[in-house]
Amino acid sequence: METKIVLKDSEIPKTWYNIVADMPNPPAPVLHPGTGKPITPDDLAPLFPMSLIEQEVASQRFIPIPGEVRKIYALWRPTPMYRAKRLETAIGTRSRIYYKYEGGSPAGSHKPNTSIPQAYYNKMAGRKRIATETGAGQWGSALALGASFFGLEAKVYMVKVSYRQKPYRRMLMEAYGAKVVPSPSEDTKSGRRILEGDPDSPGSLGIAISEAVEDAATREDTSYALGSVLNHVLLHQTVIGVECLEQMKIANDYPDVVIGCCGGGSNLAGIGFPFVRDRIAGSKKTRIVAVEPSSCPTLTKGVYAYDFGDTARLTPLLKMYTLGHDFVPAGIHAGGLRYHGESPLVSQLFHEGLIEAQAFQQTAVFGSALTFARAEGILPAPESSHAIHGAIVEAKKADEEGKEKAILFNLSGHGFFDLAAYDDYLSGRLTDYEHPESKIREALERLPKVSE
Repeated sequence: METKIVLKDSEIPKTWYNIVADMPNPPAPVLHPGTGKPITPDDLAPLFPMSLIEQEVASQRFIPIPGEVRKIYALWRPTPMYRAKRLETAIGTRSRIYYKYEGGSPAGSHKPNTSIPQAYYNKMAGRKRIATETGAGQWGSALALGASFFGLEAKVYMVKVSYRQKPYRRMLMEAYGAKVVPSPSEDTKSGRRILEGDPDSPGSLGIAISEAVEDAATREDTSYALGSVLNHVLLHQTVIGVECLEQMKIANDYPDVVIGCCGGGSNLAGIGFPFVRDRIAGSKKTRIVAVEPSSCPTLTKGVYAYDFGDTARLTPLLKMYTLGHDFVPAGIHAGGLRYHGESPLVSQLFHEGLIEAQAFQQTAVFGSALTFARAEGILPAPESSHAIHGAIVEAKKADEEGKEKAILFNLSGHGFFDLAAYDDYLSGRLTDYEHPESKIREALERLPKVSE
């Protein structure tokens, strides 16, 4: 069998897959932060165009991808799947390891799968400008790209520690025409409030979301865009898994385990949800595994509760696994995984036992990343490296049990802008950080009181 498994250009998916149609239980309602009542489309209208709000609450199984979006997808989709034979040899496993490579997009990650449709729907709704946040910069780069394709202005609030760690991602956003500021910033009330209390705040995704939401809510020409967590974002990412199903048929195989790194949930959902559908239907017993950093252990140590999606408590209340909305994680290099909460859909599926979760330290993750790079030739992003490490752990476990498994993971982006992180690892400057239980308990005490 060939190591590279490709689809024809004509096989770009025509629909996104909506897992809500197949979930054993309906999603928990999103609540208004003021009233505690289920939120209405009108409540969300200041932030999102109605077409995206409709996708957020949609229940139909398949949602058509607009032709204009598919034309832009064709710049890099369908993306290749590889059988990682050289990695299999390097680690001495009997298992078959596959990976879906999303790093060939113009922005270098899976994020344009949703930034392109989000920009398209905002353009169709007459919006002129989009405000967003970004952690490591993959989402900010993708949103800047989408905005440039559709002639929209983009304002990106970049978590300050990543702004300093990853200057090339900022430069890429600016090259696409976006305005980028380190968050917390002086540009918003919520940013100024944080800086008053902690002038040296490293920032967090929760803080950056507060700034972007405030920006969008105070300007009629501006929408807010999120790169993960929300239902419509996860929906757009399912092009990954839909393609994988077809590529697995070409390989005459089917995964026993599907793995994705997990911060807000978008790339895990993207590769995993189409396989969860088969599991729910009972036709397959595939395990879907979310891999997160030990320093931000949302699924593995958080609680399943209603919480705000941001630090300033501007967003609706989401039922999700959370470490508390004012949780500020350590400045690990996997900036895209430093989020206090988890997608409500991923959280519910995890709570109901349809998805598993594991957490690993970053030095072990970087070790696996270099094993992969030296075997397969692709330098992975630190976020994606969590999925690689998870796949290697699964393969070694199968070997110990005398089993041979098919393992599929999502290589969600390349690490060319993360060379400083690899330099830190190779020079011994990278250290592990386990978020203390006491800090988690402290943050959870400040969860909003919601009667369910």
